[in-house]
Amino acid sequence: MSNRTFTMIKPDATRKGNTGAILEMINNGGFRIAAMKMVHLSKEKAGEFYAVHKERPFYGELVDFMSSGPITAAILEKDNAVDDFRKLIGATNPAQAEEGTIRKKFAASIGENAIHGSDSDENAKIEGDFFFSKLEQF
Repeated sequence: MSNRTFTMIKPDATRKGNTGAILEMINNGGFRIAAMKMVHLSKEKAGEFYAVHKERPFYGELVDFMSSGPITAAILEKDNAVDDFRKLIGATNPAQAEEGTIRKKFAASIGENAIHGSDSDENAKIEGDFFFSKLEQF
């Protein structure tokens, strides 16, 4: 079990000015930020990141959305990081997310769900390394 996970505050939350409030919830959840930056993904880079979904019907729409504006990428650290962060962000569908979760508070829909969180220790490492070099991880 790793003590790191990866997250992205998505373009919808960035456009609505929710980045600071989401980061505050992350900090209040006991996570330490080990790396963070704001970037605007090209369609090519968004497609690369979501290549695992390439055969899914929503892939093109996902790539368009994730390249539609800046995101904030971060590596977070805490004991049991992946599971604890998944609890903090809530269900993908904000209508099903528990009260007090990031998605319940900031997401508009399944498609515009404010934040990404890694679903496994392995993916957290892969996703974090996609955005950050070893020199950028503290």
